[in-house]
Amino acid sequence: MWPFVCQFIEKLFRETIEPAVRGANNHLSTFSFTKIDIGHQPLRINGVKVYTENVDKRQIILDLQISFVGNCEIDLEIKRYFCRAGVKSIQIHGTMRVIMEPLIGDMPLIGALSIFFLRKPLLEINWTGLTNLLDVPGLNGLSDTIILDIISNYLVLPNRITVPLVSEVEIAQLRFPIPKGVLRIHFIEAQDLEGKDTYLKGLVKGKSDPYGVIRVGNQIFQSKVIKENLSPKWNEVYEALVYEHPGQELEIELFDEDPDKDDFLGSLMIDLTEVEKERLLDEWFTLDEVSKGKLHLKLEWLTLMPTTESLDKVLSSIKADKDQANDGLSSALLILYLDSARNLPNNPLNFNPDGLKKVAVQKALKSGKKINSNPNPLVLLSVGHKAQESKIRYKTNEPVWEEHFTFFVHNPKRQDLEVEVKDEQHQCSLGNFKLPLSQLLASEDLTMHQRFQLSNSGPNSTVNMKIALRVLSLEKPERPPDHQHSAQVKRPSVSKDSRKGSFKPQVPVPPLSDSNKPVPASPVIDSDRKTDTVEKNPPPNASPQWPTDLSRSSSSLLASNFTYSPSHLSVKEPTPSIASDISLPIATQELRQRLRQLENGTTLGQSPLGQIQLTIRHSSQRNKLIVVVHSCRNLIAFSEEGSDPYVRMYLLPDKRRSGRRKTHVSKKTLNPVFDQTFDFSVSIPEVQRRTLDVAVKNSGGFLSKDKGLLGKLFIPLASEELTKGWTQWYDLTEDGTKPHVAT
Repeated sequence: MWPFVCQFIEKLFRETIEPAVRGANNHLSTFSFTKIDIGHQPLRINGVKVYTENVDKRQIILDLQISFVGNCEIDLEIKRYFCRAGVKSIQIHGTMRVIMEPLIGDMPLIGALSIFFLRKPLLEINWTGLTNLLDVPGLNGLSDTIILDIISNYLVLPNRITVPLVSEVEIAQLRFPIPKGVLRIHFIEAQDLEGKDTYLKGLVKGKSDPYGVIRVGNQIFQSKVIKENLSPKWNEVYEALVYEHPGQELEIELFDEDPDKDDFLGSLMIDLTEVEKERLLDEWFTLDEVSKGKLHLKLEWLTLMPTTESLDKVLSSIKADKDQANDGLSSALLILYLDSARNLPNNPLNFNPDGLKKVAVQKALKSGKKINSNPNPLVLLSVGHKAQESKIRYKTNEPVWEEHFTFFVHNPKRQDLEVEVKDEQHQCSLGNFKLPLSQLLASEDLTMHQRFQLSNSGPNSTVNMKIALRVLSLEKPERPPDHQHSAQVKRPSVSKDSRKGSFKPQVPVPPLSDSNKPVPASPVIDSDRKTDTVEKNPPPNASPQWPTDLSRSSSSLLASNFTYSPSHLSVKEPTPSIASDISLPIATQELRQRLRQLENGTTLGQSPLGQIQLTIRHSSQRNKLIVVVHSCRNLIAFSEEGSDPYVRMYLLPDKRRSGRRKTHVSKKTLNPVFDQTFDFSVSIPEVQRRTLDVAVKNSGGFLSKDKGLLGKLFIPLASEELTKGWTQWYDLTEDGTKPHVAT
């Protein structure tokens, strides 16, 4: 299929992207693609999950773990500025959701497909001539990271691609998605945060200047900064739309603001499935990935109601029935589908001479251009102080937008929706109208779908829109008398080693973005982590084992750590640990001496130091390298009673204390069984440049002479099979060189 996918992509570039770029700016009018070759390496699907609960019976929901590493040749030029640039390679990794709906009783059984990313995918583009491109007027305000951020966010919910498969399916219905709910987040306070500011070159510990970054999908909120306080009180409230709660999370990071780079203070991830079940949670959550600190949140799940029965109660609860303000907490959500416009005026001077700026008229007359040419219409929508703009449609008086908008509404009884169609080319109005939201309150299902006549426009100028209002109601779930509040949440089991400042490298992306979030480097007990467990002995080429029913695993409020940081934030590197790593040259020399003593004139076998069994796999969903240490066999003895082995791992070149992973100690045995799972937060492109450093060591007692190295192993991770995973026995050597798979 890939060659035909490439044909479609080339058609998309030439027929859609190229005209859009040319029309976006006068400086880009000579923009063109000179070569488009997506490459021969196809997109890979590394795993599939199917939801079987909490879904409509007329739909199928799939999550695809996709990975694309392509050597592309995409060349472009802007002839006006003699500028040439291009793309040499593209990488994209992430979780793509595919919704098949509605299911129908005739072939092909599926009415349409909707495709989007739940969270921002990892995107890397290798440019050529980017510096020249960014020197072009109109593009000089951009940068590599801003371009990547724009592309990535376009792929993330609520943006979606809808593909109808049968003509009977009304596409507007699929492009008018109603959110599953609204999450109201009371970001209240924190306690006992780490003090990151230091004085006298680190000798004196100070306080921190904490603030929070809150994410739900591609909706990002940032709190105010509380200066010099380890127990800050923010008392801020945010409201976020939730379209797909199976698989969508509330993600929070705390940072200490600094003049140069901000320090990490902890993180939290909460599964929204459980928040929906509880409706109201008011709890303290322990922060992950830091040694101390906790965060107080109040979370409300608001249901979207198509009736006005509870409106007065809601207005009273947020005090919107008494104040006259147009902002504050929301009582309703306005959902709007902007379809198209008809019969827009060609000549703005004929109907609105005051709307056209004199400067624009003079320029047009001097250049000899026709002022009555087709306009470049866009729509400005506003409710109260909030305004949103549609995309520009170029040189047409019958534009088709097919765009979706939402507005939070404080009080629909007295607020209005204002709609204005503007001509971007002449900077003038093409018509407008005002719709009191009280009209929606009187409509059936609080919905209107019609053509609205424009004022101050042509006699037959209309805009076709579908508008719905939904009241935000906090419903109390029916609970048995013995129901326990979910304050008794299950948390991922985290070892002390992985909790102590286990900071990860910063991801170089702009502040308003999202990415896959890792989980603690420790064995995972909670059933929510089934997707990251590995079967003990799958064949080397086996695919990852995905659960057939993901939604059933979401039975507890999941709080786990994640380490993605905005680009202006960074993590201070802890001092590398030397004492913790016994596998230094002196330890290697001691091990070689021990081997010579063991040999003592005899020939040792093929694996004189024994072997270790590992499972290695990269999880695209969690953006993590997962390593399962199963067992060792035929280790050498450090004493008459055997050895006290444990396994230590680093993901080179990172040898910080926070990057170390180690198993428990198995006493007095040469064939220890560990069966412990560890993970490292690293992307697929990055992990393929890394090496796994594995050492089997003897623990001994405190100040024991029997501490030492039992064997080492270096495993390069540049393998295309990494996403599938493998389980193998490896020979241990004295210095880790020339590892080979045991037979």
